[in-house]
Amino acid sequence: MIATRDSYGNALVELGQEHDNLIVLDADLAAATKTGMFKKAFPDRHIDCGIAEANMTGIAAGLSTCGYVPFASSFAMFSAGRAFEQVRNSIGYPHLNVKIGATHAGISVGEDGATHQCNEDIALMRTIPGMVVINPSDDVEARAAVKAAYEYNGPVYLRFGRLAVPVINDTPGYRFEIGKGVQLRDGKDCTIIATGLCVSEALTAAEKLAEQGIDAQLINIHTIKPLDEELVIAAAKKTGRIFTVEEHSVIGGLGAAVCECLSEHYPAKVTRIGVKDVFGESGPAKELLHKYELDAEGITKRILSEMK
Repeated sequence: MIATRDSYGNALVELGQEHDNLIVLDADLAAATKTGMFKKAFPDRHIDCGIAEANMTGIAAGLSTCGYVPFASSFAMFSAGRAFEQVRNSIGYPHLNVKIGATHAGISVGEDGATHQCNEDIALMRTIPGMVVINPSDDVEARAAVKAAYEYNGPVYLRFGRLAVPVINDTPGYRFEIGKGVQLRDGKDCTIIATGLCVSEALTAAEKLAEQGIDAQLINIHTIKPLDEELVIAAAKKTGRIFTVEEHSVIGGLGAAVCECLSEHYPAKVTRIGVKDVFGESGPAKELLHKYELDAEGITKRILSEMK
């Protein structure tokens, strides 16, 4: 069990040892975002911009024009929310090589409450032309995503969580590629397409569904933009019934991306499981995931109610 924000910090240190042009910026949250690991290892390549996320975004944009590969780090609420205009105009518009490391995304931020639980960041970042949006599901995938983001020439939004999650991708054949989903389980009755921390919960849900006689295919979509449309369409053709699962608003996130794809290429019934049109609330992360029916129990219950 490890939080993907920890994976982010560890991956930055590993990459920093290999690449002298990697610079990490944070907005007075190095301990929480885990960029403090990089700061300890490479103090000369870490910049604390203070509680000034918009300014940090501009600094990252400037550094990228000088040959550096900056990772601008903060909570998702601040990286995608507070600094949206700067991300759009200073990074997206000139299509600069800046990576945004956004931690503490979704309702699993827990006790910090609705103001800090960003359930809209994927929707916001998807609207920026040319922005890659990645939401890894575990430690293995998060580390691979950071490395892939460094190697990719262009803006990338990386979404990480606060809550520790199981490692599910430590398999010999696992391979991370931007824009390519991963099938974790084959099935014929329906397809579950999940992202982020919901992938491990969806995997457990698929096992519970099997006990109820429902053979569910499970796809992990770590890159929401660009979406693996080929895989999504193939799944719709195979099972004809799609369920999307995300720790994000059902508006504008993974579910919306899947619906947009299928409505244009292969219309199929889609049920979006996520945070409905509401704000989060303060409470322990696991209890919030249960209340909003984003844990294995809630996912299983929702799919059973619509499949039987």
